[in-house]
Amino acid sequence: MTQDQILLGAALTVALAVGSQILASKLHVPSLIVLLPVGFAAGALTKVVRPDNLVPDFTALVSLGVAVILYDAGLGLDPQQMKGETRSVVTRLIVLGIPITAGACLGLVVALFDVPVTVALMLGVILVVSGPTVVGPLLEHARLADRVRSVLTWEGTLVDPLGGILGAVVFHFIVRLQDKEGYRVGLFFGSMAVGLAGGAVGVAVLWLTLRKLRLGGTLGTLAQLATVVAVAAGCDVVLDDTGLIAAIVTGIGVANLPGFDMPARRPFFETVVQLVIGLLFISISASVAPKSVASVLLPSLALTAALVLVVRPLVSVVATARTDVGSGERAVIGWMAPRGIVAASTAATFSASLVHQGLAGADKILPVTFLVIVGTVLVYALTARPVAVRLGVGESARSRPLLVGGAPWVIDLARSLRAAGLDVLMWAGLPRERDRIREAGMELAPGELLATATDPGARLEGVTTALLLTDDDDLNALASVVVQDSLDGPVYRVGPHPGGQGIVAPYTGGGVLFGPGLVRSVLEDRHELGARFVVRPAADPFPPGHELLFVVRADGRLEPVTEAQDVVPAADDTLVLLGPVPNASALPTRAHDQG
Repeated sequence: MTQDQILLGAALTVALAVGSQILASKLHVPSLIVLLPVGFAAGALTKVVRPDNLVPDFTALVSLGVAVILYDAGLGLDPQQMKGETRSVVTRLIVLGIPITAGACLGLVVALFDVPVTVALMLGVILVVSGPTVVGPLLEHARLADRVRSVLTWEGTLVDPLGGILGAVVFHFIVRLQDKEGYRVGLFFGSMAVGLAGGAVGVAVLWLTLRKLRLGGTLGTLAQLATVVAVAAGCDVVLDDTGLIAAIVTGIGVANLPGFDMPARRPFFETVVQLVIGLLFISISASVAPKSVASVLLPSLALTAALVLVVRPLVSVVATARTDVGSGERAVIGWMAPRGIVAASTAATFSASLVHQGLAGADKILPVTFLVIVGTVLVYALTARPVAVRLGVGESARSRPLLVGGAPWVIDLARSLRAAGLDVLMWAGLPRERDRIREAGMELAPGELLATATDPGARLEGVTTALLLTDDDDLNALASVVVQDSLDGPVYRVGPHPGGQGIVAPYTGGGVLFGPGLVRSVLEDRHELGARFVVRPAADPFPPGHELLFVVRADGRLEPVTEAQDVVPAADDTLVLLGPVPNASALPTRAHDQG
């Protein structure tokens, strides 16, 4: 390929990776549902997107990219969540689930495809992996209960490096079998040792950079990225695929060992991870030839159906036997085993080498893996949420807002949202405000909210929306930035007074509630002068003199009016309004912020 074609291919790959994820977010579906067919179509229609034409050693880049993804996943794993039955179930899913799945795949591939047992064995170990790149988005889409989410997150993150190691072991076994050489039984344990040693080195390097050198912010993020790439590459040089173990060990260690000055996850690092995921899926999908897919389509669909309907439910039953895991949780665990980027990357790597070795049937490894990935992702993405809701294991679609602030008008607003049918949680920093919340009968969030929110591994579980309504406009603005990373939902703040002396409030942080005329000082003044919040059905005539603040949809979703957009209610919605001041002439005009 010419230099111009290479530039065009690289640019198109990046554009497709980003564009597919944007489209998926607008369609409210996991990004893999868009990335896989887009990459496949780009590879079929053009030659410039194919990775073998763009880079000399694509498999090495895939290995480093997966290492970055697994390091990021390791940062989100808290061993404290692996207690009791959760630890037992995850351990069984790994220790028992891997051999059950690999053995079942081996038998199914032999029965469905005309390939040698060695190829079937290779496919069997490739298809045991799942991974955070596919499990995470599906869990977010399905909104599962906390324990099931924790089990599936741990399983998906741990099975990836172990599956990669097993794939390397089987690959070397097949190669040595082809060459009629002896096989080293200790290869698996040697791989684990190299990976653990590499993880220890990564933790030590980041301890030096983050604690001793006190690198934070952008430099701290760059130090993490450079360390995980260097450690993963070094381990892979020593022994194939051990970099994945090193990456996840580094992430878990950095996030959980005491003494680290761990910076919170920054948008830059999250952006890098999302870009890597998009690039890998587009590139690997583009490398699958349409002719190779057509020849294995029907047996691959049968294999996918057997994995989804028989093998995974069997693994779930074995893993949850004699535990307190309920039948609904057991069924959902048995209905969530999508294949992801590690399956695709190992298939792309090992199949090419085995084809070069002249192994019959090796050319079917990549297209079969691709079809299983597409099939499992589609099945679970389309059914996970309905199945979870039907079995009573999914979180309700109903919003649970967190109101931060303890002023009288904030408590009155919280009462109104509760009257509209929402489960409202409140938090305030001052003891008198906390006492006021308790006296009003509202649920008070425990602990130090901002201390929890600044922990990079913490999540504000159960909260879907945060409303920052304190008397300090700068605090609202800064907290809206901090809390966003710990919340699976939007963050809003009340608007600062236009004439206020805030340092950051006018410039940054979160969506600003209501219109420009309903800033914090105006809301506080109106409430003091007798204006009250009103809850009424949207089907009723809109009362004169009232202003719309929130719409509670029929399914319980909370949608606030913001400075950026209005909300159009439907007939079956519920409205939260601000009524007029009984004597409007009494409303003062503030020259500056008194808050």
